[in-house]
Amino acid sequence: MKDVRVVFMGTPDFAVPVLQELIKNTTVVLVVTQPDKCVGRKQIVTKTPVKVEAEKNAISVFQPTKIKEDYQKILDVHPDIIITCAYGQIIPKSILDYPKYGCINVHASLLPKYRGGAPIHHCLINGDEKTGITIMYMDEAMDSGDIIEQEEYTITSVDNVGTLHEKLSLMGAQLLIKTLPSIIAGTNKRIKQDINKVTYAYNIKREDEKIDFQKTGEQILNQIRGLNPWPVANFLLDTVEIKVFEAHFKEDHMAKPYQLYISKKEMGIGCKDGILYLESIKPFGKNKMDIVSYLNGCNQEELKKKKVS
Repeated sequence: MKDVRVVFMGTPDFAVPVLQELIKNTTVVLVVTQPDKCVGRKQIVTKTPVKVEAEKNAISVFQPTKIKEDYQKILDVHPDIIITCAYGQIIPKSILDYPKYGCINVHASLLPKYRGGAPIHHCLINGDEKTGITIMYMDEAMDSGDIIEQEEYTITSVDNVGTLHEKLSLMGAQLLIKTLPSIIAGTNKRIKQDINKVTYAYNIKREDEKIDFQKTGEQILNQIRGLNPWPVANFLLDTVEIKVFEAHFKEDHMAKPYQLYISKKEMGIGCKDGILYLESIKPFGKNKMDIVSYLNGCNQEELKKKKVS
């Protein structure tokens, strides 16, 4: 496949293994990624992970602000195929129609479930037992193209967004390379998505991070896993935001939602069907810490007077 000219379009860490495999197996003539962004309190201009990888391999990089208006550079390199993975912009029809082998997307869900930008987060938040990777043709709508190949992954009890992100990233890269020869030969499957089974996984909003202690312990634990290590579930203790990375649950039908349960080494918060015991947290302005370290630094009598919201 080394004679196949590829334009790769992607932005975050998730897309890097896909680019790496394409570099090994094809000829990547251009990498398209989102513009550099100012990051952190000091607003340091930061390259995307995909741009960093492209530059390591001396591959030209194109970073249009609006690809619908600025795409001629892609056509000028005459790609045989365009591969996208977590690029972050809708691709215009002028690009989709150009390459002879089509535009192919690597998506981190079993489509038609979880179209959109945050499928890994949502499958964990919803307590799904499985997820996977879809290799698909692109069309003008979001993640709605024909399915070429899929691979399932069974979610484990210890998976969170971080672990699942890494596993699916590697799985996506390998599945693409496995599928690519059939796409080039024109022998691949092409399966229409069942419109009646479509669900969406929109990008996580600030309000999605807030823990609702009226929910069950299982629902809250799924939310914590589905937001760890980013952007992280949270609640307010009086006016201080507490981010929750890990917790465990004990059933207790006498527990009251939002009530604090504190002992020398434990800090729990009541929910619908029991008590959620915090294990790893990050109070605003402080470092991440285990709950014993947090309690050791608190006046526990004063802590018991605080309100959870």
